Amino acid sequence: MNFSTALPTFVITLREGVEAALVVGIVLALLKKAKQSRLNIWVYAGVAVGLVVSALIGVMFSGLIQYLGSINPQYTPVVEPALEGVFSVLAIAMLSWMLIWMTKQARFMKAQVEGAVTDALGQNANAGWGIFSLILVAVVREGFETVLFIAANFQQGLIPSIGALSGIAVAAGLGVLLFKWGVKINIRQFFQVMGIFLVLIVAGLVVSSLSNFDTAVANLALSNRASESLCFYYERFTRFHSCILGPMVWNTGKILPDEQFPGIILKSLFGYTDKLYIVQAVGYSFFLVSVGGLYFRSITGSSPQARKNIPATQKTIGSVKD
Repeated sequence: MNFSTALPTFVITLREGVEAALVVGIVLALLKKAKQSRLNIWVYAGVAVGLVVSALIGVMFSGLIQYLGSINPQYTPVVEPALEGVFSVLAIAMLSWMLIWMTKQARFMKAQVEGAVTDALGQNANAGWGIFSLILVAVVREGFETVLFIAANFQQGLIPSIGALSGIAVAAGLGVLLFKWGVKINIRQFFQVMGIFLVLIVAGLVVSSLSNFDTAVANLALSNRASESLCFYYERFTRFHSCILGPMVWNTGKILPDEQFPGIILKSLFGYTDKLYIVQAVGYSFFLVSVGGLYFRSITGSSPQARKNIPATQKTIGSVKD
């Protein structure tokens, strides 16, 4: 069994799960401080329903993929990699945007959650529903990103599910350590490290998405003579050239094959491939310079005075319940 496919799912689920756990922990701490612990049941209900909704979204994506791939079996070799490429682009856009947006918003997380909880408590009879909605949106938002990443890799079956469940379990454990036992953890550094991992994982997704589009176009060209012109390198269609990705940059199959350890780990986590083409190399580099540059500016661009004013939730969570 190839457990390497569980690694990227675990990393992404862990990061997204910790974000959701922070919201849950802050809400529980605020309810306790306001002597409204009777509303805790609405928090737990929001978490449970959010997980169920995320799972249903995953089932829906899986069913959609299977349906589109079975419409015309003749074009399955074209449709499947094309769909995988499309979902990869969606995942790249969503994960990149959420990474940068959440990094900028994290310093205001506690204040935002406090405002939302205050508004919910002010609704009196509907306070429970307000708390429930706040938690539900937080969990589904993070769950959707994970589901989209899984769909982008066509990672169906037991192993990716183990990675997702493990990520949820560890995130929940960190939430308990932070808010139940008062353990001090530098959450700011945690998110910075996980953010770097996420940038590299999504950059790898750029490489694999381009490979999927190349496979789809190549299969279409080989199945239909009228589509031969789609392949820029069709006349030199050898193992050293791709269909639309240009000439090969490297071939490390004999040194570090991507189907054997440790290459398979690098492939699963960071999109490593033992056959890299020029368009993939350009796409990877462009992503790191653009999105990676934006991310690093978002975590290092604040002034010293602004960093002093970052709430405790961003630096060391554990004092939230005080």
